[in-house]
Amino acid sequence: MSGVADLVLVGARARTGAPGRAEVEDLEVAVRDGRIAAIGASVRGSAGPRTEVVEIPGGLILPGFQDAHVHPPTSGLERLRCDLNAADDAESSLRVVAEYARAHPDEPWILGGGWWTAAFPGGTPRREDLDAIVPDRPAFLPNRDGHGAWVNSRALEAAGIDVGTPDPPDGRIERDPATGDPTGTLHEGAMRLVEAIIPPTGPREWERAILEAQAYLHSFGITAWQDAWIGPEHLDAYLALAGRGDLTARVVAALWWERDRGLDQIEELAERRRRAAEVESVDAGTVKIMVDGVVENFTAYVLEPYLDGRGGPTENRGIPFLDDEALAAAVTRLDREGFQVHVHAIGDAAVRTALDGFDAARRSNGPSGNRHHIAHLQVVDPDDIPRFADLDVTANAQAFWACHEPQMDELTIPFLGPERTARQYPFASLARSGARLAFGSDWSVSTPDPLLQIEVAVTRVDPERRDGEPFLPEERLPPEAALEAFTRGSAFVNRLDETTGTIEPGKAADLVVLDHDPFVDGPIGQARTVLTMVGGRIVHG
Repeated sequence: MSGVADLVLVGARARTGAPGRAEVEDLEVAVRDGRIAAIGASVRGSAGPRTEVVEIPGGLILPGFQDAHVHPPTSGLERLRCDLNAADDAESSLRVVAEYARAHPDEPWILGGGWWTAAFPGGTPRREDLDAIVPDRPAFLPNRDGHGAWVNSRALEAAGIDVGTPDPPDGRIERDPATGDPTGTLHEGAMRLVEAIIPPTGPREWERAILEAQAYLHSFGITAWQDAWIGPEHLDAYLALAGRGDLTARVVAALWWERDRGLDQIEELAERRRRAAEVESVDAGTVKIMVDGVVENFTAYVLEPYLDGRGGPTENRGIPFLDDEALAAAVTRLDREGFQVHVHAIGDAAVRTALDGFDAARRSNGPSGNRHHIAHLQVVDPDDIPRFADLDVTANAQAFWACHEPQMDELTIPFLGPERTARQYPFASLARSGARLAFGSDWSVSTPDPLLQIEVAVTRVDPERRDGEPFLPEERLPPEAALEAFTRGSAFVNRLDETTGTIEPGKAADLVVLDHDPFVDGPIGQARTVLTMVGGRIVHG
């Protein structure tokens, strides 16, 4: 190495993720001009009088984590509003809402969200409970997965939702079985009936939300992410922050595909991609398409109907948000225009439909190298597992969900039955088939902490109940594979693998330092991030 280093990390071990290197080694890292200048047993000789030498005895240096599927604007906004993410039951959820309403008497709406589906019977809270604490103004509170919202009577009245309001094609209004009256939970597209009348969030508020989320994500060692839901207002906020130098993360903006429109929107998406290309830290070359909902509210699209919870059949196969032909046409055209396509697919029918769409694009356009991926992959038919490698589609997994916990045991397994339950989150099967894995949190649906997610991928056990029974233990991943999915795998999906994802000279100094090596001294999720660096700049710690 020639030249004096700006910073040297010493006293730690490292897991570089670089091909041909040891899995873990004693290593020092020198940084200059935002890049890794040298690595080795001793590089402190490159230090000069102005070099910052950071001693981290007993620590572990890793490539910066990259989240392949996350929602920083809305998650940050929740943290600034009525944040229910820490509430574990109905009583504490109501207490948070009541305290927030008292503290903000002048807000015309009670907004926020993050309630836990399993905290309420059947996953469907009722309007009467909200009415008792917020009787004077409308309340609209999405749940953690964003696929349902809890509303009070004032919100229903303001939106004109009553017993005669039909369900939208892509959603459902939860109703009293005797009277048909709305009970206070809106699923999927039914949420938009109320969202349409909520006062819009202003540009400065979106910017505050992203900065709040950015600081939180950096605290977990996250240096880059793919934002899985970008509307025009979110992109404007990212670009404004980047223009002022306030965006310290590397961001891939997955532009939202409006499912009630057609191919005419591609020209608008291409213009947004062009605008983002003028900013170094924001890449808007991805489009996000939702194919279905979630299992817990029976909107995930499944090959065979759901059970009734007692083993009996129903006629409900969920809600496909796009028909097969429309999805194939969209994917084919977007692929031809050079976009990466990021698909949400939960049910086995949705996964198959998404793969069919990528197959159609490949047959029409040939191999494009656009790095398409499917997120979530809760239920995957065994026949479809080899198709990921065959079609060069990355499996974008949310590992934290692959364990026994109330939402799985009470709201999922009884309605899928044993055969489909055994097909959930097949990480090891996908890896054995040759599929590329990337990891994302889907925060605020679940924790953004990569270490907790890696732990679940490795153990298939809820970190809050580490002595519990593993969920489908045959689908556990080796620790090195799970770590790679949150570094190299996600860097590939984010089109950042040439400059990030491993610790090698010449690559960007996007690094995270843990207080110890949890892969040796576990549990993995108990390690803490002590330093996060993006482009040689310390952004946390």
